[in-house]
Amino acid sequence: MPAISVMTNAFIDAAELMARVQGVPDHPFTVIEHPIASADAAGLKARAETAVEQAVRVLVAH
Repeated sequence: MPAISVMTNAFIDAAELMARVQGVPDHPFTVIEHPIASADAAGLKARAETAVEQAVRVLVAH
């Protein structure tokens, strides 16, 4: 089963670069809305739901 990372949309470029540098250019990651630090409970719940939906798609594809 593949590992999956969660990344906010502000750090997509950094996530892709790190994956390439570490030798796993196709490493899957879910993308959620930035920022999370100042998000309220509803915002965090929405981001978590997005991450889970994307993760399920990745896992089912593998």
